[in-house]
Amino acid sequence: MFKNHPKGLFVMFFSNMGERFGFYTMMAILVMYLQAKYNLGSGNAGLIYSVFYFAIYGLALVGGFIADRAQNYKGVVLTGLIVMFVGYVLLAIPGLGLSFAILALFTIAFGNGLFKGNLQALVGQLYDNPQYSHLRDTAYSIFYMGINIGAFFAPNAARGIRTWYLSSHGFRYDADLPSLCNQFLDGTLKDVGKFKELATSASINPITDLATFARQYLDVFTTGYNYAFGIAALAMIASLIIYLLFKHHIPDRKAAEKKGDVQIPTLSKEEEKQRLVALGLVFLVVIFFWMSFHQNGLTLTFFARDYTVKMVDKFTFIFFNIFSFLTLLAGFYGLYFLFKKNAKTPTRIIGAIVSVAGFVLTYLQYQSFPEQNLIEPETFQQFNPIFIVVLTPVVVGFFGYLRKKGKEPSTPRKIGIGMLLAAVAFAVMIFGSIGLPSPAELAGLPSPVRVSPYWLILAYFILTVAELFLSPMGLSFVSKVAPPRYQGLMQGGWLGATAIGNQLLFVGSTMWARVEVWQVWLIFVICCLISATFIFSIMKRLERATGNATK
Repeated sequence: MFKNHPKGLFVMFFSNMGERFGFYTMMAILVMYLQAKYNLGSGNAGLIYSVFYFAIYGLALVGGFIADRAQNYKGVVLTGLIVMFVGYVLLAIPGLGLSFAILALFTIAFGNGLFKGNLQALVGQLYDNPQYSHLRDTAYSIFYMGINIGAFFAPNAARGIRTWYLSSHGFRYDADLPSLCNQFLDGTLKDVGKFKELATSASINPITDLATFARQYLDVFTTGYNYAFGIAALAMIASLIIYLLFKHHIPDRKAAEKKGDVQIPTLSKEEEKQRLVALGLVFLVVIFFWMSFHQNGLTLTFFARDYTVKMVDKFTFIFFNIFSFLTLLAGFYGLYFLFKKNAKTPTRIIGAIVSVAGFVLTYLQYQSFPEQNLIEPETFQQFNPIFIVVLTPVVVGFFGYLRKKGKEPSTPRKIGIGMLLAAVAFAVMIFGSIGLPSPAELAGLPSPVRVSPYWLILAYFILTVAELFLSPMGLSFVSKVAPPRYQGLMQGGWLGATAIGNQLLFVGSTMWARVEVWQVWLIFVICCLISATFIFSIMKRLERATGNATK
């Protein structure tokens, strides 16, 4: 999977991994920060979240246009990294108002618009060289792994910084307290006794005045998140250093054309039109996937916070503790190399050692855990990226097997299958939510009924498989099908479709406070099924327009 690729791929892999670590550190906590810091309801916090997510991807169109016009993709990517760093520094400053936070978010979004789509275009340009062109699909899957390795560690970093800052000021973490503190201070709290009970358990020191406690807890809680945003700024520095030191391995299209290292096809106006129409139709479909998928930072996080059990047994905690989870995965990876077909003896020996070490370390950590362990809502966001990293080789191998048999589905078919799988994931959430009280019934108080975390874990697993059928293949599809003079713009178009889907995220947060929990998930099931039906209904047209480019 990793063999025979140009060095530039791995420069962009690690540059992107650092940037994504910073980005997902912020996204893991953004909604909860907005609600705790500025006393926003789920609707208003969700609106800011969705507008920001829209800007993150929508501005990629602007970034792609700039890079296409200037024909300087590397310079635009570098500028984007610098602008994002400035935005994270602004967001890390404690005590500033909502308007300033929105300014910081816009700065991050603009920098991301310059960076993200153009870096993806640079990956594609590496594989315009005939020496590497057959590796393009695999390259984008590897690139996508880098995104998710960074994203895996991000929620744990954000959670760790916040929890450390709380404990250093004499407080314990409780997901229900920020909302209750704000309700107490604005006079809307209905159950002061419950608030006092939670406050007493969350404070190491005796509480003499609930109002003082509420103000102090909110201040410390949100300042801990500010420091987590500072970690995101440090991640930008790491990406900048990697990019600056090794950018000579990244292609310069003008120089490559002069040397004859790349073959740029000449398309007729009709061929160009067919490709643009095919891209536009695919962009239309993926809007609804991203509207559903990116609920992971919004309604799925609300569900983790409000309806999932706070304490789990020792076995379940293995999956929530980053070290035990990693050693468990190492054990299974060791087994893979131990029993891999045609593996050489040294490889099998190393696999056996890694497997035994991984499982032994996991068992030792399991033994050290208490019988009951606290889990936090941010931690659920680690499952999608780690599933991406684990499943990417499996999916790539599966497609490779089908390719050898002559049965690999076209990229549009993979996207349609991904939409169907996303519908299945939200159907799982429907079953997990039946019988739960609605958010309106709870009126801000903790739910008396909570469900197993395995509902969310299973939903994230299925969503991840759906994502692997859709997202990296979509990036490769755009790279192959986009007319050469529109490469940056079309990568921006893919992200622009993502932006529109993200703008529609507020649908979930708006409905959250108005309907039963299971009905929220039903909305996303319907959206995904409609999108899948549409793409399968135009499948022949898409495959005819793109021809062999989708293979």
